[in-house]
Amino acid sequence: MTGPELKPIASAPADFGTDPTSPGTEPSRWHRAFRRIVTGNGLISVLSVILALIAGSIMIAFTDPDVQSTAGYFFARPGDMLAAVWSSISGAYVALFQGAFYNFRVDGFAAGIRPLTETLKFATPLIAAGLGVGLAFRAGLFNIGGQGQMLMAAAAAGWVGTSMNLPWPLHMLAAIVAGIVAGGIWAGIAGILKARTGAHEVIVTIMLNHIAVYLLAWMLATQGILQAPGSNNPKTAAMAESAVLPGILGPQYKLHAGFILALIAVAFTWWLLERSSLGFRFRAVGENPSAAKVAGISVGRMYFYVMLIAGGLVGIAGVSQMLGTVTSGFGGDIDAGIGFDAITVALLGRSTPLGILAAGILFGAFKAGGFAMQASENVPIEIVLVVQSLIVLFIAAPPLVRAIFGLPQPGARKKPNKPKKPKKNAAQIAEEVSA
Repeated sequence: MTGPELKPIASAPADFGTDPTSPGTEPSRWHRAFRRIVTGNGLISVLSVILALIAGSIMIAFTDPDVQSTAGYFFARPGDMLAAVWSSISGAYVALFQGAFYNFRVDGFAAGIRPLTETLKFATPLIAAGLGVGLAFRAGLFNIGGQGQMLMAAAAAGWVGTSMNLPWPLHMLAAIVAGIVAGGIWAGIAGILKARTGAHEVIVTIMLNHIAVYLLAWMLATQGILQAPGSNNPKTAAMAESAVLPGILGPQYKLHAGFILALIAVAFTWWLLERSSLGFRFRAVGENPSAAKVAGISVGRMYFYVMLIAGGLVGIAGVSQMLGTVTSGFGGDIDAGIGFDAITVALLGRSTPLGILAAGILFGAFKAGGFAMQASENVPIEIVLVVQSLIVLFIAAPPLVRAIFGLPQPGARKKPNKPKKPKKNAAQIAEEVSA
């Protein structure tokens, strides 16, 4: 009798270029720390915002002239300084709320909710760009090329919006698709270099940012590409009416359909990560690329795919800026720092679609309310930027946040309680001594 026939084990599919990982190795400590930062406990994000607001309160109080004047005689009348501190902090944050969500000082609900529409307008590109950064985070990549991807998306959408003559909504849809494709291609360059050569995506995306800045400057200074006809200024012509994103709530508000695009992007990213097989492979590569490769997942191909999709999501931010906010033409500053703010939004949202949505709205509120703080309370706008930076600092240091609030550190085991020995009475002690 012959034994059972042994079949050869099927080999794993060929990888897409050179895989920067090797099977059988554990992720480095830097990779594990990176995963903890971008996908940690959501409570840390909330506590980080609270700590940043507390630090902002201290800075607001120190920069207030009334607080500075009353500090000179604090020991004589401490109540004056405490009242000035409370007045400066409460006034600043009330102004922040009224400038970001609802203004109680105006008559009518329609006028009162105008600050909320401004918040959502500012949040629209932050949400879309944050999704692109967060999706790359989930696959273990650090996409800091949002600036370049936004610029290329805005350039493509702007070229379609100014040079083509199509009816609405075909013109608008063509400009949107052009912007998304351009952003995806620009990020895909970093993805394919990562997949084929193992080039670090941080360095590549930084270089692509610089290339995009100078490439856009050349296009804005060249007739027939992006520069407005008959003009010597580095600026495009106004977008055609058929390419502009329509307003959502009417002409009295600046909120446009780009916010709807951002919500669609949130739903798509959630479905991709939580319900699709491709998203499962993204998450597997992000958790442990070596184990994913052993399981038969092409790590290099996943790197390329995730950067391609991430760039398309960031491209939505460029499209919303181009076709919704700056419809009269744009220059080289169209990104307005959104590409880098998206990193903060993704970190605060813990790289989850719903978390990024909430973080984008929060940062939109900071931007809209910061102007109100400066106008009504003379609070320096830089304090809002410091608060945003402190949020990133605290998010990147979860042990510090846990220590401040007395939370248990993850993985810490509670020592078992040892049974207490019964106390001995005087007779027992005397018996032991005599023995």
